[in-house]
Amino acid sequence: MLDIRFIHDNATRVQEASEQKGYKVNIAELLSIDDSRRDLLASVESLRQKRNEIAGSMKGGKPSAELVEEGKRIKAELATQEEELRAIDEQFLKLLKQVPNMPMPDVPVGASEDENVVVKTVGDKPEFAFEPKSHWQLAEARDWIDKERAAKVAGARFAYVKGELALLWLAVVNFGVSVLTNEETLKKIIADAGIDVPSTPFRLVFPPAVAKTDVYEATGRLNKEEQTYKLADDDLWLNASAEHTLCAMYYKEILDEAQLPLRYVGYTTAFRREAGTYGKDTEGIFRLHQFDKLEMESFTTGDTSLQEHFLMIAIQEYLMSQLGLPYQVLNKCTADIGKPNARGVDIEVWLPSQGKYRETHTADLITDYQTRSLQTRVRRTGGEVELAHTNDATAFSQRPLIGILENFQNEDGTVTVPEVLRPFLGGREVL
Repeated sequence: MLDIRFIHDNATRVQEASEQKGYKVNIAELLSIDDSRRDLLASVESLRQKRNEIAGSMKGGKPSAELVEEGKRIKAELATQEEELRAIDEQFLKLLKQVPNMPMPDVPVGASEDENVVVKTVGDKPEFAFEPKSHWQLAEARDWIDKERAAKVAGARFAYVKGELALLWLAVVNFGVSVLTNEETLKKIIADAGIDVPSTPFRLVFPPAVAKTDVYEATGRLNKEEQTYKLADDDLWLNASAEHTLCAMYYKEILDEAQLPLRYVGYTTAFRREAGTYGKDTEGIFRLHQFDKLEMESFTTGDTSLQEHFLMIAIQEYLMSQLGLPYQVLNKCTADIGKPNARGVDIEVWLPSQGKYRETHTADLITDYQTRSLQTRVRRTGGEVELAHTNDATAFSQRPLIGILENFQNEDGTVTVPEVLRPFLGGREVL
């Protein structure tokens, strides 16, 4: 959530930025309700003080009839106002949660993903002496993906990923973990990118794949309409990405500044409804209801979170470059960065079968939007306590597999393995 004091001081800006992000909020109504809430809270606190004063004066002797009557009146009035306060608090929080995070100044203003800005393009697109196949055609021919049998078991948009493709995925994951947990590699990435952050390695974690409603809502990531599955008999939602439960790890905790940055790389299966997708996006494994992800998450102070965001982008570029995949980097516009994001960057891989770049990675700067709701704070060296900042970013989803299959395919349907993955496949050069 945003700080209500910030909203009071920047009402016009917050209204405008919310609309630019595509959220219909009424800031004037929110502030009016907050004013009423504050007035009612002051009245409740005054009544509580009077109640305590009367209770104190009744000790040690028989109270007068007038004092007893006054005590009864205050008790009844307090009960009424406390009920009114509970109701207005609920209304206030509902409206406050609807307000998105404010975009950073360099976020392009745009109404759709079509207005995202290409920052750079890296790598040469492959040239083939034959008609390249899609990842789905390649995988189906080699029995690497079986969606027909998966549909019998789980319905549409699920898949069995098998054999050499499954091994390739594990190689990709292990490669990603080897980079993120190696401080010397991180030092090189940091130096090459000119980023001012420590080289603290990421710690591997397997987080829960579910979260309780109140916790998930506090992350700002619960999308009941389009994205998230709920377990029917429990107050639990399936995560749509590992960071959705990683960011809540320190729920209602205070971290010491000396611990920071806390960096995690989490692996989990993710579940998404992916409502409204069609066409090429539903072929193969590009957009499934269930998929695996390796995700970065970090906790920092507010004055270091932007540099941490840049680090995660640099790591993503390093991973893609090491795989030898052609890609482009996008600065996402206001309508595409998401509700809790202050800034968002996508990396897209070139897919020969589609003749365009498609998303493989996202990096999200969240600032203190999640930690205010999650009550995750930092005790600075000087003793003051403030909200922590969070960042999250994709290390690898299964989409780079698509890029590997399509960019490194051979005419006979085999696929050349990127050199950095060969040690994780027993030295194999071709699948």
